[in-house]
Amino acid sequence: MGWYGRWVFPRLLEWSMAGEPLSTYRREVLADVTGQVLEIGFGTGLNLAHYPETVSSLTVIDPNPGVAAIAQPRIDASPLPITSKPLRGESLAFADETFDWVVSTWTLCSIANLDQALQEIRRVLKPGGKFTFIEHGLSDDPKLQPWQHRLTPLQKRIADGCHLNRAIAPLVETYLPIASLKTYYAKGLPKVGGYFYQGVAVKPG
Repeated sequence: MGWYGRWVFPRLLEWSMAGEPLSTYRREVLADVTGQVLEIGFGTGLNLAHYPETVSSLTVIDPNPGVAAIAQPRIDASPLPITSKPLRGESLAFADETFDWVVSTWTLCSIANLDQALQEIRRVLKPGGKFTFIEHGLSDDPKLQPWQHRLTPLQKRIADGCHLNRAIAPLVETYLPIASLKTYYAKGLPKVGGYFYQGVAVKPG
């Protein structure tokens, strides 16, 4: 990992992902989470303030030591029992059927091998366990899609591998049936990076 990824990107991430309306979306995604929970792509820990008391344990992973350093004070201040590990989504070092919920907020855009990560998410979920996610991705507007494809190579360099053009719902659906899904343009964001997929997928029992 270069100096940009370790020192500059974490501070850019903290600045760009804090505040409203993203905090409102975080609360919606996390409202029903309960039991043993895994969050992939924990980042700087901005979700911590929005986890409900129904969470009995929280395991968080992120491979970037720069974001982990920013997240640590939030972990220290949280009342939740938290385990933090420097893991990638493609390789989850947990036993099969460990978690009641897996959480991903604006992470699926950046995982290099998303298919492998989704297989891992399915593996570590208990039967009937749920995967809740919010992500930006490929718009349903055919006039906007070419711009998302054109700008993705630049976006990947600036934002640590982030893609603007992933069709998130079909990718998730390949591995886990989606029980609920809504798509929309986020408030206050450019449409090229602001088409959101928000949903819950359930591992068959």
